[in-house]
Amino acid sequence: MTVSVLRDRSLPMRHIVHVRNHLISADSSVEEGGSDAGPSPHDLYDAAISACKALTVVWYARHKGIALENVDVTLERDAADERKGVYRLAATLHLSGDLSEAQRQELLSVAVKCPIHKLMTAVTTEITTVLG
Repeated sequence: MTVSVLRDRSLPMRHIVHVRNHLISADSSVEEGGSDAGPSPHDLYDAAISACKALTVVWYARHKGIALENVDVTLERDAADERKGVYRLAATLHLSGDLSEAQRQELLSVAVKCPIHKLMTAVTTEITTVLG
């Protein structure tokens, strides 16, 4: 799969991210010289893990026949020590449905194992950047 990011010259820093048939606006905050016309790259990073946790929990509940009605994820970012090598994300799952405490804990354990969580914490990512 290829992701492309193209500059939208109608705004100072905005870019349009193309993923399959989807378009996502990405921009910087006003304080950083952008127009805040879309999430920043940090926001998209945080959104990726939040969405992955939600989708993984829904998929698992359906697969196991667990009566999950809804899952919402809220995520808090603490980037205060990012330049020191520590980027903290605190995700909270909000589950609804006729769930026992054991099922709630089971869904929590599944959320911690979502593919993006693993990618962010247990995998070495190798990135190459070249001129085209």
